[in-house]
Amino acid sequence: MSFTGLKALLLDLDDTLIDNPMDTFIPAYFRALETFVAGVVEPGRFIEELLKATRAMDGNNGTGLSNEEVFAAAFYPALGVPREEVEPLLARFYGEAFPRLAPLTGQRPAAPMIVEWAKRRDLQVVIATNPLFPRTAIEQRMAWGGVGVDCYDYELVTCYENSHATKSSPAYFREIVDFLGRQPGECLMVGDNWGWDVVCAGKAGIPSYWIATDGAQPPEPVVEVVGRGDLDEFLTAAEAGTLEENWAQHVDRGLTV
Repeated sequence: MSFTGLKALLLDLDDTLIDNPMDTFIPAYFRALETFVAGVVEPGRFIEELLKATRAMDGNNGTGLSNEEVFAAAFYPALGVPREEVEPLLARFYGEAFPRLAPLTGQRPAAPMIVEWAKRRDLQVVIATNPLFPRTAIEQRMAWGGVGVDCYDYELVTCYENSHATKSSPAYFREIVDFLGRQPGECLMVGDNWGWDVVCAGKAGIPSYWIATDGAQPPEPVVEVVGRGDLDEFLTAAEAGTLEENWAQHVDRGLTV
């Protein structure tokens, strides 16, 4: 069976291409933010409003404002501090303090090899990470993980500036497909989060490969995937040709949500 049908590979970032467990990274990120803004905004209030604005982005439906615009509308007016004071401070944070979080992120040797494999296949490669962060935060984490934009020419890196929904909504995946000029059945989503990377992608018509450890059981709803395994197993299947065979059979049978 040929590989002519697949045109785009959508790759999740955290705990897929890179080791970046959110239960470790997010608390450290919040502590660094609190410390950096303490002279301008009361730290507890800052994080409280940040979380509210993040939830507002999570409700974005892909039809109007970007996630960045939704975030700004919810976040800055609630702080009680002029936006003109806070925005430059955040820009400094991502330039000065955020890089110090790099040791929390580990590389996965298979990740760059997968990107290189996809490029050899002339696939459009998308970093389909949940677009709740500004582009600089995402690009820095990509660089820490050895798959930076200075190393590879990606078709798209989703971030809060260029996205109008989050991964909790099929609208996020539809926006990617539209950007690429593809049909959902020409794509493959690869990620570790069952709800986002499998279920929501499937609702948009995109087949998925689930990055999961041995013995991991998928939660409800049960969805048939192209394959499952760790990143090394994905690479092995890709190089052996079994991934393409499974993907084609999946698409032929219409096995999406």
